[in-house]
Amino acid sequence: MDNKRNTVQRQLILDAVKELNIHATAEQVFEYIIRKHPSVSKATVYRNLSRMAELGDLLNIGIFYGSAHYDHNCHEHYHFICESCKRVFDVDGKFSEIINKIEKNDGFNITSCRISFSGLCSYCKIKKNIL
Repeated sequence: MDNKRNTVQRQLILDAVKELNIHATAEQVFEYIIRKHPSVSKATVYRNLSRMAELGDLLNIGIFYGSAHYDHNCHEHYHFICESCKRVFDVDGKFSEIINKIEKNDGFNITSCRISFSGLCSYCKIKKNIL
């Protein structure tokens, strides 16, 4: 069996993550899909999200507020999680200097890096009247 075959369900899931464009949880992806395709099961969505992350088709960017979040944007980037509205934002940046220093000083071979920042997004800062 081909572990990377593109089934109809996987395409639906990938499309949903892209269309939602919010670093969606599995539950959000499932809710989005069943509006148009009520026969797709929750287990199918959860299983395929996990498998697609393993294969590199999606990123599992970590568990925030009790749920794993998925990103269709697989290029090198990081994330900011707003502590107020709970939204997850992409943050571009390169940390190659730090990674090179760690590899050189500690002898590690770093193959991936997940960095996330937290605080208040610009909208929540305005809402809370924080300059």
